[in-house]
Amino acid sequence: MSYARLGKNKFIIFLLTCFVILAFIYIKTIFSLPSQITLFENREYTYDFKSPFFVDIKPDTDDVLIFESTDVSLDDGHFKLSSPIMFKPQKMGRVNLNMTLFGFIPLKTMQVDVVQDREVVPCGNTIGVKIDVEGFLVIALSEFETLDGKSLAPAKDAGIKPGDLIVEIDKKPVKNISHLIKYLDKFDGKSIHVKYKRGNSYHNTIINPAISLESEKYQLGMWLRESTAGIGTLTFYDPKTKKFGALGHGITDVDTGILMPLDDGEIVESNILTVKKGKQGEPGELKGILIEDKEKLGVINRNCDQGIYGVLNENAKNEFPNKLYSIGLKDEIKIGAASIMSNIDGKSVEEYDIEIQKISERNIGGSKGMMIKVTDKRLLEATGGIVQGMSGSPILQNGKLIGAVTHVLINDPTKGYGIFIENMMKNIDTLNTNIKKAS
Repeated sequence: MSYARLGKNKFIIFLLTCFVILAFIYIKTIFSLPSQITLFENREYTYDFKSPFFVDIKPDTDDVLIFESTDVSLDDGHFKLSSPIMFKPQKMGRVNLNMTLFGFIPLKTMQVDVVQDREVVPCGNTIGVKIDVEGFLVIALSEFETLDGKSLAPAKDAGIKPGDLIVEIDKKPVKNISHLIKYLDKFDGKSIHVKYKRGNSYHNTIINPAISLESEKYQLGMWLRESTAGIGTLTFYDPKTKKFGALGHGITDVDTGILMPLDDGEIVESNILTVKKGKQGEPGELKGILIEDKEKLGVINRNCDQGIYGVLNENAKNEFPNKLYSIGLKDEIKIGAASIMSNIDGKSVEEYDIEIQKISERNIGGSKGMMIKVTDKRLLEATGGIVQGMSGSPILQNGKLIGAVTHVLINDPTKGYGIFIENMMKNIDTLNTNIKKAS
């Protein structure tokens, strides 16, 4: 009886050991498979994932990518990941590869983006950026005292919150804040119907304006913003299409942190007046002005988390460099020496030495794909490292454009982050330039 119990215990231990080993390999396989990869159109790529499992790979579309392997088992579509798999992009687009073990155990969904293999011109020129908001952005709410001594907050009472976007007043599209002020000056005391956008949803509410004791005029109790402007850096342009990318991160409202919803925008020339040197705890800044009495350089068609994008006008290309560079994808980037192009004095673009210290596997689609450190003594002496206004400065390595500077570390201005250039290229490929074109 004791021998039978001992044998049973050994068998249970054996099963548990097998389960733990398989679970470990399963989890390791999940983490070893990338969540996203970017490929060039009409090239072939071989990936060696090194896993012992048989995996069923199902693409959600068949016309973007085909893949092959020398090691096929069971039936078509089942691949053993211990053998290399060849990816053959057929056209630009996105495909999700749903991976399951033996066809029913979920493993991972891999996003594959296929982009155009092109050469572009890295710039590094400082530019002025102007954005008009699609409506009014609510940046704050306030109370005020009325003629009868009451303290009211009409917008707040109507459910409006900071970050909301006012798009209609009394079923009419809003034009500008001065138009709203004139509307309130003629107001007869009735309720106002307001349509606003919060996130991706539209809502309707009614605001009851009241006369302020201080101004003796009708007020809504909210602070609004209709536009913003600043200094940034042009990352690149495509000389064939005139499409450009800049900043490497989106333009957000300084008060709410909301990504500014774009109605209209343009880039213009800028004049750098002085440099505020960065130091620990105090970010530096390129201080300058926008030159608005000259022809605009281009229009902005998109403001998103990966930067601003649009089209240059025909003459603008004469203001920027013209040397073409190939694009370097994330898989080509190496830890070590690199350089950035920047125009810190407003006169000429210079190339400065940096070091790529870390390549992120988590922030693949965001604006913090790699950590960089400024090593060039000239730049350290002039700016202290990375300063505001340098966002968008192209990052070069091994003769290729691989990314752009996006952020600075507040506690160490010599360090910062950069975006992978492939993320900016995806925005260029999908940019609808039929909406607004530069003249």
